[in-house]
Amino acid sequence: KVGADWKIMIPDGRIGDSGKILIFDPPRRLSMTWQNEFVPDMKAEGHSTCTYDLEPAGTAVKLTVTHEIDKPDSKLIGGVSQGWPHLLASLKSLLETGESLVESRNWPEGV
Repeated sequence: KVGADWKIMIPDGRIGDSGKILIFDPPRRLSMTWQNEFVPDMKAEGHSTCTYDLEPAGTAVKLTVTHEIDKPDSKLIGGVSQGWPHLLASLKSLLETGESLVESRNWPEGV
């Protein structure tokens, strides 16, 4: 629902990331604000925007993830740019085999 809050919980009970739904247009688009809640430098940057777009691609579906913030040299974008490829590879594995990548099943050590 547009305007709804969302959050990702860390297993120890802390909030990892949070935001609000900006666009909810199933099955084509989901866009949300995104703020890191547990790394002070990233939290200080404020909200970024993350958008998921789905479009037909022959017999498949193409997923495009765009995560952006209007801040040069953003630490948040640097961090998520390292995480998204791995998470999307895990999603691909889950869709193709029924199993996610083992490394993506747990929160990173030391967080």
